[in-house]
Amino acid sequence: MSDRFFLKLIALFGIINLIFLAFKSRLMDIDAHFYVLMIGNLVLALVSTLSARNSIKSLQSSNQNAFIRAVYGATLSKLMICIVGILAYVLAYKPNISKPTVFILLGTYLIYTLFEAVSMSKLVRQKQ
Repeated sequence: MSDRFFLKLIALFGIINLIFLAFKSRLMDIDAHFYVLMIGNLVLALVSTLSARNSIKSLQSSNQNAFIRAVYGATLSKLMICIVGILAYVLAYKPNISKPTVFILLGTYLIYTLFEAVSMSKLVRQKQ
């Protein structure tokens, strides 16, 4: 399952990148910062990879609460990284902040979080 999860995660990363590329002109029309979105997608994919690896490792622990702590920790860490990234974006582009960019990044965070939660839920059901 973990190998399939990582393949699906790479596919999700690629699909989101393709969507960004396909709608690049539309994103530019609404004043979204295209390269910020691409970097945000990459960072969220990397953080999801690390957090999923920790969650899968904790599933093998004898402590039943370790998995729950790992999943909650992963969700919280992704949220904090997203907030820090948006704060860095706001400070770097202070006069030219794009609200669509911020909302698209938050939507991307939501997609990765839901994908990881559903995948981990399936993994737990398979283990039982």
